[in-house]
Amino acid sequence: MAGTIKGEAELIGTYLAPLADSHAGALGLKDDCATFVPRAGFDLVLTTDAVAEGVHFFSDDAPEDIGWKALAVNVSDLAAKAAEPRIYQMALSFPDAPSHDFMSRLAKGLAEAQAAFGITLSGGDTDRRPGPITITITAIGEVPARCMPARMGAQAGDRLFVSGTIGDSALGLRLRRADADVSRWALTDAERAALLQRYLRPAPRLDLRDGLLRWASASMDLSDGLAKDLCRLAAASGLSAEIEEGRLPLSPAVRKVVAADAAAFGSVLGGGDDYEVLFAVPSVRAGELAAWAEARGTRLTEIGALTVGGNVMIRSEDGSSRPLAPQGWDHF
Repeated sequence: MAGTIKGEAELIGTYLAPLADSHAGALGLKDDCATFVPRAGFDLVLTTDAVAEGVHFFSDDAPEDIGWKALAVNVSDLAAKAAEPRIYQMALSFPDAPSHDFMSRLAKGLAEAQAAFGITLSGGDTDRRPGPITITITAIGEVPARCMPARMGAQAGDRLFVSGTIGDSALGLRLRRADADVSRWALTDAERAALLQRYLRPAPRLDLRDGLLRWASASMDLSDGLAKDLCRLAAASGLSAEIEEGRLPLSPAVRKVVAADAAAFGSVLGGGDDYEVLFAVPSVRAGELAAWAEARGTRLTEIGALTVGGNVMIRSEDGSSRPLAPQGWDHF
């Protein structure tokens, strides 16, 4: 279908209503509100994040990737709270009426993300206003009652774990921007593609749900960089933390970049957009978690521990320690 969309009813009816088909409480997006009944014995977990053109995505990014990322960054928050995604609300703002091609592709990316994460649209809003395209999503999940692992709750001596690898997305963003220094990285086409994919299509760690429910004393997703988010988690529990630089989980591509460009390590620690999970586990139960992860083929890495005090330190491979500044993404 060519041309631009003619009216809000066409936008909603053609592209958004199909995304809500599997949730009866959405009422076909024909009402101002939707309904949702949580299962008995579960608490609702709610989170809201927005992505904006020029800040979280590029104007010429594929609409499919924009839709995927807008939903994924919200579901990542649910994943870090051991919550099962259920429904989401979405507000779309455009400076001009979008084209049919853009909306068709955006809806395709959202549909792919919905299928991957087990979540469905239940309502929202569309409007036209000056400024960049923005997509604001409130995602709602369920967790067994009183079992959500918050940021606070950790104790001195708890071990710190990180899922997956860190730094890939931050370096993918630098490739996407074509920063001047990326030419020295000497990456293969496959390595470049892997880093770009981590930036464009983050994968929330929903597979950690059972492990977090059983062992995590505190948990959060890594959206603003390990350095800043670790400082947040430690502060929430009134503790210090020390991590080991040599134990940080890096992909082969990131290790290759850091070896060629030592300054890139700053992006690994503070670049953000990892959407991995950082969590604390009581020391006496860390072995159980490690065995669980190994049996499932889930990559978890112990990177350090929480201690008494209020400092966050990083220990180099030579044994020396330095303060870990809370560097990372900050809107303000």
